[in-house]
Amino acid sequence: MIREIIKIDEEKCNGCGLCINACHEGALRLIDGKAKLISESYCDGLGACLPDCPTGAINIEEREADAFDEEAVKIHMESNKDTAPEKLACGCPGSHARAIEKSFKKEQPSGCCGHDSQESRIEPQLNQWPCQIKLVPINAPYFNNSHLLIAADCTAYAYANIHNDFMKNKITLIGCPKLDSIDYAEKLAEILKYNEIKSVTVLRMEVPCCGGLSYAVKEALQRSGKMIPWRIVVIGTDGTIVED
Repeated sequence: MIREIIKIDEEKCNGCGLCINACHEGALRLIDGKAKLISESYCDGLGACLPDCPTGAINIEEREADAFDEEAVKIHMESNKDTAPEKLACGCPGSHARAIEKSFKKEQPSGCCGHDSQESRIEPQLNQWPCQIKLVPINAPYFNNSHLLIAADCTAYAYANIHNDFMKNKITLIGCPKLDSIDYAEKLAEILKYNEIKSVTVLRMEVPCCGGLSYAVKEALQRSGKMIPWRIVVIGTDGTIVED
């Protein structure tokens, strides 16, 4: 029969696995590092996996395909319930979306070898994982009612006190518009649209290519259709704040 069904461009697929988490019918699987449609009869053609693809590798096409079989899907999902491992973003346990519980404990100085004690260290303020824009799920529960920090990769190295001054009490997303070949605006717009975000702070470097991050956030805010307070902070290559 002729019907709508997904098509995966393997050249664009980076094997992140986010589409697999998004597919409620279990129609997709990572095989040899690429997302594959394992059965046409499992795909309903509605495209729930499309928004989660960071590279735009998935599209809907109309072609000859087996009919969607809801009963077969139920059997398929039931048979995999007890044997299949939990589906994780990027197919990697290290990319499992989760909030980070703070358990920082101060210890007394050891007084030996001249090493800094735990007492003098800065408490880390990363509140979730993953933190890369291209990897984070748009529907992660920690987004709701959060203040969002969208930071360029290099800011963490240029600005020494980024944890206390910018990351504290925020959900932090990082990226580099020059190195990542994805549309940040599209992904960020989905996050803003489907979650209650209280504010957005953009932390970028003063170098021209970092302007792409500011542009992507501005575009995402417009696409989301929401009025969300936002600010841009520019860090100089010498580690100073040059614009706020």
